[in-house]
Amino acid sequence: MPYIRPTFNQVLLTMRKAVIDLGTNTFHLFIVEIDKGEMKTLYKEKIAVKIGQNGISKGKIANDAIKRAIHTLKIFKTVLDQFEVTDVKGVATSAIRSAKNGQELVELIKEETGIHINVISGELEAELIFEGVKAAMEMSNQNHLVMDIGGGSVEFIIGNDQEILWKKSFEIGAQRLLDKFHKSDPMPAESVDEMFVWLADELADLKTALEVHKPTGLVGCSGTFDTLSEIYLNQIKKERKLSSTTFKLPIKDYHDIHRDLLIKDKAERLAIPGMVSMRVDMIVVASCLISFVLEDLDVKHITACTYALKEGLLYSDRALTEISDSK
Repeated sequence: MPYIRPTFNQVLLTMRKAVIDLGTNTFHLFIVEIDKGEMKTLYKEKIAVKIGQNGISKGKIANDAIKRAIHTLKIFKTVLDQFEVTDVKGVATSAIRSAKNGQELVELIKEETGIHINVISGELEAELIFEGVKAAMEMSNQNHLVMDIGGGSVEFIIGNDQEILWKKSFEIGAQRLLDKFHKSDPMPAESVDEMFVWLADELADLKTALEVHKPTGLVGCSGTFDTLSEIYLNQIKKERKLSSTTFKLPIKDYHDIHRDLLIKDKAERLAIPGMVSMRVDMIVVASCLISFVLEDLDVKHITACTYALKEGLLYSDRALTEISDSK
């Protein structure tokens, strides 16, 4: 992991920190140890809780999803106790942010586990994602478009190594797109066309920002980009280095994979080498979203980045001041 400039207290002490990210599809637990500015991963876990399932389109979190969420947070609490971590930052994003009963779930989590969850704005989420990406790769002075596809929302950030030029969170996440457009499997061409017309209206602000700032690179965060990269690596019979935080997926190969996804049903997608089972339902609409965005970009590859929100929580100065700890 990259070097973190230590504070005075960090110079004197070895510290353990944890981040909990309650995404619409996946809950993440990330525990690190910081010793004189050097950060080492102690534990990393992700569980497909899918709290947006059967509820996100209705503006609520379903009862079954609440049960899965509490069960998962109890598991995380056990792990935190085992690692003796008390410095814990927990955040919730789109599904909980937009649900009528989102605050009720946050209060129930606190009551059942003692873990405090901060429901963060889409604007702060976008900023933290960008901080995570900057920790993973050299941004250079060239403008990049960073794209994080979640289940509930999608964050777009345009920036470089010096500053964020534009950012916005859109409530068009993969679970929402799945519910709205992917109603037959394989997804019919008519549904793809309908989705593109809808996206043109929803993402008008993004199109304007791309025209103004002219990014020369696309960085993709989230499980969708990881899965697309794994499919490509299986095709070329290579493995990703465990220490690598970024991977370049050639545009031509992305388009080949995308076309293949469009003609396959769920069982056929599951059989694709490199496919991750928890992504198999949403990957078609998520890839359609990427394809739509690429229409306004001239790039030779997509940089898939393994760092995003949870790493941004560790690296961002704003996270230190605006996101309260669990204890």
